[in-house]
Amino acid sequence: MNMYYRKLGGGGVIVNARPEHAPQMEELQKICFPTLADQERFKSVHYLKHIQLFGSGQFVALNGLNGRLVIGATTTLRLNFDFEHVHHTFADVIGGGWLTAHQPDGEWLYGADISVRPENRGGGIATTLYAARQDLVWKLGLKGQITAGMIPGYSEVKDKMSAQAYFQGVVSRRIKDPTLSMQMKVGFEPRALLANYINDPVSDNYAGLLVLQASKCVPGATFQDVGGACAERYVGRGNPPAGAGRPGK
Repeated sequence: MNMYYRKLGGGGVIVNARPEHAPQMEELQKICFPTLADQERFKSVHYLKHIQLFGSGQFVALNGLNGRLVIGATTTLRLNFDFEHVHHTFADVIGGGWLTAHQPDGEWLYGADISVRPENRGGGIATTLYAARQDLVWKLGLKGQITAGMIPGYSEVKDKMSAQAYFQGVVSRRIKDPTLSMQMKVGFEPRALLANYINDPVSDNYAGLLVLQASKCVPGATFQDVGGACAERYVGRGNPPAGAGRPGK
């Protein structure tokens, strides 16, 4: 496997996760997802399995001071996704943390999670992790990325509106959500609101199904650095059936 390597501003780097990163990745889960049910947080032993199962799909961001501190991470797997039946749960995908849903020949890259240490947020690390994932989509010839974005902002207004109304407000950009709005800015397209997706009271267990086509150029993706016209090269690939998984369905 050719190891991924991408420089960050400030001297940090994005690389494929290695076994020695696993303990720090477990700690990062606790820091970034404190309200998530413990059984839905990845542990060190899970990360070791992920690296063994699909090493090219696991990424970490390392700091620029000594290159050893994990300041961000993302876990992915490959899936053949049914856009006619979009509703699923985080538990379905992670299989107790072991990524048992991974399909080696899957046509879509599913992002199980993405996290950045609080003190390192706002510097583009999450976007660059999404870019690393998009680089992998291009390298493997996949149709694009799928993920389910939590809606943490809903907890502040859930006594005033339904989750569907909040989701539609974010989709129409009338409401700004800390997670979903950022993912839309990267290029993800909202497709549906998933009820009981995850066991986390912050988002009242809801998440938004998101799709990022292979035709999209993500800021920081290396394909653009070598003059690749990704939108032209990949246009038409990986488009779900018309009307499938649209907001409100």
